[in-house]
Amino acid sequence: MTNFTLPGFDLAAFVRSTLAEDLGEGLPGGGRDVTSESVIPADARFSGVMDSRDAIVVAGLPVAAAFFRGLDPEMEIEALVEEGAQVPAGTELMRLSGNARAMLTAERAALNTVQHLSGIATMVRDYVRAMDNPACTLLDTRKTLPGLRHLEKYATRMGGASNHRMGLWDAAMIKDNHVAVAGSVGEAVRRAVAAGIAEIICEVDRLDQIEPALQAGATRLLLDNMDPATLREAVALVAGRVPTEASGGIDLATIHAKAGTGVDYVSVGRLTQSAPAADIGLDFTPL
Repeated sequence: MTNFTLPGFDLAAFVRSTLAEDLGEGLPGGGRDVTSESVIPADARFSGVMDSRDAIVVAGLPVAAAFFRGLDPEMEIEALVEEGAQVPAGTELMRLSGNARAMLTAERAALNTVQHLSGIATMVRDYVRAMDNPACTLLDTRKTLPGLRHLEKYATRMGGASNHRMGLWDAAMIKDNHVAVAGSVGEAVRRAVAAGIAEIICEVDRLDQIEPALQAGATRLLLDNMDPATLREAVALVAGRVPTEASGGIDLATIHAKAGTGVDYVSVGRLTQSAPAADIGLDFTPL
């Protein structure tokens, strides 16, 4: 748990800034946990158990550990389950013991993170199960909370999805507004090709846009808001020349039918945008 790293994500900075926000650093009278300081002796020690009150897919325990160790580097922490594990309600996730004030001060940040990330991972697993199609890959999107993209996309991987673009830098995605400015799907794609962009995803919402996008050099087609019958027709028109992705109007009720049309990918924004937090608690006992 001490070696948790994500490319592009600074865990130590995230812990510092999150705790600083909760402690009110830089604000008048801020920079302290007034409740713990006034009620809990400085040398008091607690043991604690984090457990799930829901059946969940676990994500975020290493980040929780970083919050606690950010305030008590000597805190003893034992993860009881693996990241990505599917566990029933009542499962103990983590045991810890250390300075009581540090535990209480870090508790909310640690729980918020694990609840949010496990909620995402749990929803993703539900979508993978509903899709029930190993030939099709579930993707997340850029519909993430500011500052949490790397963690939220990590959580989707724990649930069994793959990551779409990490940001605006790693692939071009040509959407309707880009097409409106360029004048046509083909012209928008040609401009991206001329700029030397290797991966060019082009959104199409009509069948007559498919051939111009392919002829111009698109490397993937995002088939937007198409019903299953239209998706099947689109996949036949593409004929395997580039990967295809279904997007828009996809939920637990529709994902199986859309994934079964022959598309290579299905992308779902609600995985990160709308996942409810998992019910996870942390109970302390004085030592």
